[in-house]
Amino acid sequence: MAFPHRPDAPELPDFSMLKRLARDQLIYLLEQQHEVDKLYKVESKPAVSSSEQLCFLVRPRIKNMRYIANLVNADKLAGRTRKYKVIFSPQKFYACEMVLEEEGIYGDVSCDEWAFSLLPLDVDLLSMELPEFFRDYFLEGDQRWINTVAQALHLLSTLYGPFPNCYGIGRCAKMSYELWRKLEDEEDGETKGRRPEIGHIFLLDRDMDFVTALCSQVVYEGLVDDTFRIKCGSVDFGPEVTSSDKSLKVLLNAEDKVFNEIRNEHFSNVFGFLSQKARNLQAQYDRRRGMDIKQMKNFVSQELKGLKQEHRLLSLHIGACESIMKKKTKQDFQELIKTEHALLEGFNIRESTSYIEEHIDRQVSPIESLRLMCLLSITENGLIPKDYRSLKTQYLQSYGPEHLLTFSNLRRAGLLTEQAPGDTLTAVESKVSKLVTDKAAGKITDAFSSLAKRSNFRAISKKLNLIPRVDGEYDLKVPRDMAYVFSGAYVPLSCRIIEQVLERRSWQGLDEVVRLLNCSELAFTDMTREDKASSESLRLILVVFLGGCTFSEISALRFLGREKGYRFIFLTTAVTNSARLMEAMSEVKA
Repeated sequence: MAFPHRPDAPELPDFSMLKRLARDQLIYLLEQQHEVDKLYKVESKPAVSSSEQLCFLVRPRIKNMRYIANLVNADKLAGRTRKYKVIFSPQKFYACEMVLEEEGIYGDVSCDEWAFSLLPLDVDLLSMELPEFFRDYFLEGDQRWINTVAQALHLLSTLYGPFPNCYGIGRCAKMSYELWRKLEDEEDGETKGRRPEIGHIFLLDRDMDFVTALCSQVVYEGLVDDTFRIKCGSVDFGPEVTSSDKSLKVLLNAEDKVFNEIRNEHFSNVFGFLSQKARNLQAQYDRRRGMDIKQMKNFVSQELKGLKQEHRLLSLHIGACESIMKKKTKQDFQELIKTEHALLEGFNIRESTSYIEEHIDRQVSPIESLRLMCLLSITENGLIPKDYRSLKTQYLQSYGPEHLLTFSNLRRAGLLTEQAPGDTLTAVESKVSKLVTDKAAGKITDAFSSLAKRSNFRAISKKLNLIPRVDGEYDLKVPRDMAYVFSGAYVPLSCRIIEQVLERRSWQGLDEVVRLLNCSELAFTDMTREDKASSESLRLILVVFLGGCTFSEISALRFLGREKGYRFIFLTTAVTNSARLMEAMSEVKA
């Protein structure tokens, strides 16, 4: 059931070095430099401490600065004198210092940085844990995190050698790449002469593919994330999963042998696997009956502990599956998936619109309703004015006028847009294209697309064959392509782009796709000499998602790696899903 890697698949780099570097730097900052003996979590209520020195380890966020300012000012009012230290991670921003100055405490605190930008969540997954990156960049246009991304890439190339082949698409990807290259040029000696451990790096902006992030996930790890919210590689399973009165925090990574075998599987296969696993486990326990004393002693000392651990994990994942099933049955998940597939394929649009209206009228969930509206908008290159006004009015009446600003955000980000009256852009483009050369026509079309915030999803889907045509039913037990992560209905656009570019080793032949993505000037390839790169390193690919990636995309690329003999490593600003995407755009906080 798990994805076994081909015998010739390259080994993954050891990312434990990243953890050691970060830990050593933090220990130095806390113990040697600041003599810290206790850490307090930044919360809404002030920390109670009798210490004469307070050290705050924080993200560079305005709300954190307000919290610290309130605490320092409270001490001043009480006539108490203490030393205050603020350690920013991963970097310090001028805006934060400005807030401290506005609050009148800048002279009372000293500031430092902890450059911890890469958190290994698994053997092949690194996260920067910057969920705010998506809103900051793709909505607000704030470029402050670009430097953090460039520094992270520089650290990876310093530790694991230069990357011989670089590809990217998107404005953020291009800026990050250019700043990273500047850092490399400034410290040219560090990677010179090193043998590359990773042969390819691919940088991808999240707004290149909103559709994949908006779809309901059906692989096990994705469903666990959608249902329970995986945070920093761990999940809180409540009493309904643990079958006790307590919740339990569980690490979800390759060390969990049960989870590792089902994480990339379509949910329809998971129960069968867990049932078989339970039977095998019982058979191993039953072996005790025919053992003599010596065999029993060996069994207890060598196998019993492992079997008990496996039994505990098996019980948890069975409980999680049952809980997911209950929630999805209550939500009529099958009908929801059917509507999504219809939107992806471009069929029964009126029926799908009626389903969304019913979803809004029943007040199922404000986030879910927004997600479906955005999926309809992007797949249809914007809503026709009548539908846009109708859906927006119904939504505001159902969920409240406070959501009005959210619609403005979604429009600005290109997630929920209204077509131009009469949708005349295509007609204008075709007339213009007859009068000018193909190259000039492409540039004019880019300008029109940019003005209209069009996604061109249908045309891209056709070009890249994102909707598989299969005779009969798609076999989810033996998947034939990456579409299995969406029940055989859709190949993730981001993953298909990566597959096509890797096959060509460039963007050559994908000019039309790049143009339809409105990225004619933002797709780049940088191929240096591969003399020093071993054949093994050339099959190791680092994929960098700027704005977040989903577990469905990770599963799809793991499948592609197994089929083609690659191994993928994922670096993301944060793991995301449809709900997180919508919450980032929302002005109404839950």
